[in-house]
This record gives sequence, structure tokens and C-alpha cells, in this order.
Amino acid sequence: MRLQQLRYLREIVNKNLNLSKAAESLHTSQPGISRQIQLLEEELGVDIFVRNGKRIVKITPPGEVIVEIAEKMLKDVENLKQISQEFSDKASGTLIIATTHTQARYALPPVIKRFTEKYPKVKLILRQGNPTQISTLVSSGEADLAIATEAIELFQELVMLPCYQWNRSIIVTPKHPLLKQHPLTLEAIAQYPIITYDFAFTGRSKINQAFASKGLTPNVVLTAIDADVIKTYVELGLGIGILAKMAFDTHRDKHLRAIDASHLFEPSTTRIGISRNSYIRSYIYDFIEMFAPHLDEATVKAAMKNQLITPAQDTPQTIK
Repeated sequence: MRLQQLRYLREIVNKNLNLSKAAESLHTSQPGISRQIQLLEEELGVDIFVRNGKRIVKITPPGEVIVEIAEKMLKDVENLKQISQEFSDKASGTLIIATTHTQARYALPPVIKRFTEKYPKVKLILRQGNPTQISTLVSSGEADLAIATEAIELFQELVMLPCYQWNRSIIVTPKHPLLKQHPLTLEAIAQYPIITYDFAFTGRSKINQAFASKGLTPNVVLTAIDADVIKTYVELGLGIGILAKMAFDTHRDKHLRAIDASHLFEPSTTRIGISRNSYIRSYIYDFIEMFAPHLDEATVKAAMKNQLITPAQDTPQTIK
């Protein structure tokens, strides 16, 4: 059994059993991959895949177990490399952060600035997507940290660390009637076309729940995953926006106005997700603490070992 065979196996699964795509991703030939998987099956004495001619159609029951073990073995190999790098040079390496646009644009910049000043030899990579996509990147080992609000709790293989709570603002044009609405109500908001986050995106479920609790159906005319895109279309007059409060900057967004809507929606908690089986380098612990000061190295290690975070630490900080 060779590690390369396990890598082939993992890539076939990652490419939805498509040998051609797996071969292309691994820069090798399809017959070569097929042959190595056949050799692995012969050595193990079981079929990993069900085939229809030369085409793989599904994974066998023993194959499911083998794939799971192979993934753990490959992760352990990666952890060995990380440990070696840690002791050879603690201040250099790569940190891949998978996050949403709102976090990357509004919450992370001051943290990244501090981090790059302290660790100039660490290559920092940001990968953006919706919460499900970024959680998948971490669970598959393609990123070190996931920073998101929604969906991250659905990934059982991730350790979830609460960072801070946030709420929403209503974004309108300067002379919009809602600016005179005191107090602001969901009934008043529901009278206007709404532009907000995509269904799979940050905090959308809290918005839906709030309207549903009042028996209201919001007229959502446009959705996007990018807060700046939402503001652009609000400015064009297509509707009012519902955004994370942090995504409105009075200096940059001079042609818009924000109305606090914290009293209308339940707060959301942004979390950091880490793979349970990953080795955390010292600079990653530092980054986590820079982003959420209550999550020091000891707290993160305790969480990685499935120990409970103390009540004081479990209360996320609120971004103002």
C-alpha cells in the first residue's frame, strides 16, 4: 500500500467518482489511476468501488470505511509535515482562511494587518465563498480555518469556536420614508422591495425567522453573497437592504443611510471552524486570538479535545 494510492482514492471521491476529472486534477493518466486503485483493492482483498464497465458508479460498504480511514491517514501525514515545519521554523509557513465576503471585507482587515506585521514570513491566503463552501474547504483539508456564521455548525468534523455576535441594519437612500419611521418595525420594512443576502448566506435564516414570526412575507427582489453588491443596488433604487451592521461604513457609504435593526432580529454568532484532526501551528493559535481575544491557545486546545469552554469564554464578543 502506498500513500499515492490513497491520494488517488481521495481525489476520485472528491471528484464525485469521475476518473477523468481526478486524473486531470492529479496531472496523471486515467489508466494509471485505475490501475493503482485495482492494485489497492487486490492488496486489501475487497472492492472499494462498484463498476459498470470501466465507469465507477458508487462506493461499496467496505469502500466507505476504507475511504474514511484513508482520509485520516493522509491527514496524519500532513500533520507530520506541519510538526516538522513548526520545529524547523515557527515563524514561516502558510495560513489558508476560508471565509465570507463580509468577514473578509469588514471584520478581518485589522486582524490580518497585525498578523502580517508579526509574521511577515507566513503566506496568508483568503478563500471566499458561502458558509457551506468554506466549511467544506476546512473539513477537506484545503483550508486551515473557516470563519462564518451560518451552516458551519452542520459540519460535525469541525470544532466550532464562538467569536463574536452581530446584528443587522436596514440600508436605504438618504430621503427614504423609513428614516422617519419610529420605532422601525418589520411591518414597515415589509412594505418595500428587499435586497439582502443569498439564502445560503450569512444570517439569512434569522431574517426569515423574524418575518415568519410576524406572519409576514418579505418581498425579496434581489439576493447576493457580497454586501457591497447589495449596497450598490440599494443606491440604484431597487429596494432597501438588510445587511450586517459591520458592512456599513459611514465614510465610504456616503450616498446611503443605515437604520439600526438590532431590536427586530435575533443576533447571530460568528464562529471559527477547525478540523478536529488537524495540527495547529503556533501562528494559527495567534491568529485566532487576534481575531477573538477570549480564544487563547489553552481554550482552543481544550475545545480540540472536546472539553467545554467556560461560560465567560462561551459568551461571544459583540462587534460594534
